[in-house]
Amino acid sequence: MHPHLAQTQKKSLLDDQPTLKKLQFNKKRNEEQDHTGLIDDAASRFCYQDCKDEYWNPEEFSLLYGTPLWQQASPAQRLILNQLYWVAYFSQVVSAEIATIYLNQVAAAGLYTHEDFRLVCDTLDLESRQERAHIDAFKTISEDVEWQLFGERLFTYPMRSLYEQTMVFADTGPARDFWRKLQIRFFSLLSSSNAFLASQYLLVRGLRTLNGKLIQHRLSRHYSEHPQQESAPIPSAISYYHFMDESYHFNTSKIIGHDIPRSLEVPTRFETWMINRGVRGCQQDHFHFSATLKGIFWYEPALFPTLYKLFRSPQFGMEEREARQMLQRCFAEENDAIHRAYELHQIASRSYQAYVESIDYLSADNREMKLMSGNSILAYLKRNISALRRL
Repeated sequence: MHPHLAQTQKKSLLDDQPTLKKLQFNKKRNEEQDHTGLIDDAASRFCYQDCKDEYWNPEEFSLLYGTPLWQQASPAQRLILNQLYWVAYFSQVVSAEIATIYLNQVAAAGLYTHEDFRLVCDTLDLESRQERAHIDAFKTISEDVEWQLFGERLFTYPMRSLYEQTMVFADTGPARDFWRKLQIRFFSLLSSSNAFLASQYLLVRGLRTLNGKLIQHRLSRHYSEHPQQESAPIPSAISYYHFMDESYHFNTSKIIGHDIPRSLEVPTRFETWMINRGVRGCQQDHFHFSATLKGIFWYEPALFPTLYKLFRSPQFGMEEREARQMLQRCFAEENDAIHRAYELHQIASRSYQAYVESIDYLSADNREMKLMSGNSILAYLKRNISALRRL
């Protein structure tokens, strides 16, 4: 900018050289190690028959791992449950990344209202392009697997907008869905012209993906530690490529969410209220824990019809009464899977607290994750028992 043309803003990102250098380095490394081409190529070569006899994840990352179903499953059934974990987990990732693509652009619009934020906006554009490749690979493989195994969808779904529930199996209803859509539209309208709210979308984005970062690191090791990577299952390779891309995305979230506000005006009371609503919304979405899919915050009763269909499928061959009894044993009685899921949920809550500890404009309830950490195994069992009676 010409030196004698005055800025209309009092602060500039250019004045915060440490943050600027972190952004530059993160974008440069993401461009250099961009895995889009590898993901596209791997997805195009996927053939279920080539890897249907192999685990795609570490064994503990199998659907219903540790439940009575897992304990009595045959080796062939355990193999399917391991592969279905990949299908179900990354179907949830697809939903989250559809929302990310849209909200990245909203945030870029809001931040671009300030001088000197092109670097941030270009970074978000790069990440949105990568997200499209991730979504395409996950859908291509997951839909093919479900078609081969069941001839219908169980955990996958057609493409949809972020105005649908981001959590695939959620505790919701028509009134809640309507209110959620209204909130998203209101936030999008405001943050597209408000740099602070735009930056704080990235704070919430980082919070929402923090647990995923921990889980996906463990999933990626099935490929990174494979003795013969060239012959490893393609879904395992894609788990690794995705984790590598998302590592840079998480860095972006943390830099923009935590550091960029220093280059903006002090938030108003209304802006502070808005971001506190966003963090509380994350706590609500991540309140539940799932013994079905470890590391995902699905509302278990919403899964029961799908699991009933899975138990009745030719792969598991249960009669109606047996399938209902299995749901009872897995979700209405304490077992190892429930305890593992709860423990992981508590770890997530503590990591969220550490992530937002330095954000002084968040309320005490949000910094301490009081809503999210208020769940319990007893409450989980009560909800499931009540839901199974109505099934």
